[in-house]
Amino acid sequence: MKDQVRTENSKKAVVLLSGGLDSSTTAAIAKAEGFEIYALTFDYGQRHAREIESAMAVAESLGVQRHLVLRLDLRAIGSSALTDDIEVPLDRTEDEIGSGIPVTYVPARNAIFLSIALAYAESIGAEHIFIGVSQVDYSGYPDCRPGFIEAFERMANLATKAGVEGANFRIHTPLANLSKAEIIRQGIKLGLDYSLTWSCYKGGKKACGRCDSCKLRLAAFAQAGFSDPLEYE
Repeated sequence: MKDQVRTENSKKAVVLLSGGLDSSTTAAIAKAEGFEIYALTFDYGQRHAREIESAMAVAESLGVQRHLVLRLDLRAIGSSALTDDIEVPLDRTEDEIGSGIPVTYVPARNAIFLSIALAYAESIGAEHIFIGVSQVDYSGYPDCRPGFIEAFERMANLATKAGVEGANFRIHTPLANLSKAEIIRQGIKLGLDYSLTWSCYKGGKKACGRCDSCKLRLAAFAQAGFSDPLEYE
């Protein structure tokens, strides 16, 4: 009976789903690998709240088992262009985007999100958590680096009742070694509808085409040989 429970649990996965290009592709990959998806989206006070609508649309299109949208006000902490009255950088060059930690970094965001995803996973008996970090994120966002993910996975198995009792939590990063163009090709191969996704930091009715996220997205679609289905200003 215990082995049967472990087998059932092994096919459950909590997937962090922001509604962006990376997290949506990650969810599509988890589905293709046969996981029962429990999508987790955070309404954390981000200015690009439009992505929450995208997360809901993507979750529906993938037929997830459950989609939890959790309210978490990180504006109270601030210190980021996404959660505070700080201008979102526009029209930066590729070199500028790739150097230093940008003001769009939200303090310890992935550590916070993964901690809650871990609690959610433990509560539903899931041992797998998927997060859409990629190689493009490493230079700018310290909480996207492989070392952080590995350290969190070790912590997950030390700091939970399930881990102490024999569960084996795994943090999956299927995009870790892929470029943005490769991510898009993978998503299209899996039938993901990228018109449902959202990447713009500004969060208007149309994507701005000028923030770092928009510029990386547009360049990736061009490199992948596809047209971006989003509407831009």
